[in-house]
Amino acid sequence: MSENQQSVEQKEVSADLLERIEATINRIRPYIRQDGGDIQLVDFQDGVVTVRMIGACAGCFMASTDISEGVQTILMEEVPEVTKVVMEAESEGEVPGGFWY
Repeated sequence: MSENQQSVEQKEVSADLLERIEATINRIRPYIRQDGGDIQLVDFQDGVVTVRMIGACAGCFMASTDISEGVQTILMEEVPEVTKVVMEAESEGEVPGGFWY
């Protein structure tokens, strides 16, 4: 297989993978919205999904628990390529979950 064919195939796999991740997040989203928040897919690299919590979830001390015990568990079950889910820090010095240095 040529390098061109391989990179096209990898892009197709990546597009499918991102669609599956996004579809799973869309199924989780209504539960997060019930509490006045939302979740956005930011990135996926090397098995790690990065998400952004917004609305009431941004800065909530329970957000990191929701990510590790809820979102991560569901994503890993639905999308086997996912090995971990992390929250994007909103600003420099902010630790996911709303805690500050």
